[in-house]
Amino acid sequence: MELSIESLQKEGAFTGPPVKRTVTWHQAGEEKKADVYVRPLSYHSATSDLATLKAEKSAAAGRIAACVCKADGTPVFTIPDITGEADPERGPLNGNLTMALLGLIGEVSGLGKTAAAPAKSPTKKRSGTSSS
Repeated sequence: MELSIESLQKEGAFTGPPVKRTVTWHQAGEEKKADVYVRPLSYHSATSDLATLKAEKSAAAGRIAACVCKADGTPVFTIPDITGEADPERGPLNGNLTMALLGLIGEVSGLGKTAAAPAKSPTKKRSGTSSS
């Protein structure tokens, strides 16, 4: 393959538009859900990661700020929004939501398992009585 925009596009080397997902997290004992757009890891996120590290900011916050966006690709958060510096009264982003967003970024970017998970085998239910 000769390296060109056309050959790279054919090979799927570009990330395309943000992907719509539903993020689910737990907060105060309740399950919460929200629709979110996630930009797959790309040149944009790589440069954001480097800038975040150079500025000695939180790598996780930088990753979320670079990848979680609106449908048009504009960011939902800034790093200070996530770390709580933007509004100390509001504080940092909930830990469960933080982990859920990082998980979605990994999912959309194809990190982790690459093959479909095997189908679960049916579990046998016990009648509640002991046979011993």
